[in-house]
Amino acid sequence: MSFLLDTCTISAHIRRPSGLQSRLIQYSGRLYISSVALAELYVLAYRLDDPSTRLQAIEEVIRDEVALIDFDVNCARVAGRLRAGLLRRGSSVPPIDLLIGAVAVTYDMTLVTHNVDDFLPIPGLRLVDWLT
Repeated sequence: MSFLLDTCTISAHIRRPSGLQSRLIQYSGRLYISSVALAELYVLAYRLDDPSTRLQAIEEVIRDEVALIDFDVNCARVAGRLRAGLLRRGSSVPPIDLLIGAVAVTYDMTLVTHNVDDFLPIPGLRLVDWLT
């Protein structure tokens, strides 16, 4: 099983590496981050007065601990299908979360997030919280 790490999970790891280090070692080679979550990490970094330390930490995580998966045409197709289904049911998911969830569904990965409730409406999405 492979794991797609949500923004909050990677952010927590960057802030306190020892907290998730055992999980990252345990699942080494099966950990991914989507380009959508990466964009969110950059937003968080650039909101800081001095983003240099955070930017360096982001680059180290991507280089050393997780692989990057781009949001591609297949993910876009799945995101469209998922959103249409949610709208038909009168449900919704925050747009960025829908895109991240679509990557996990497209590549049959378990999404690792602390914001489980945000992703619950997405059908077929496996979720786990490593921060509780």
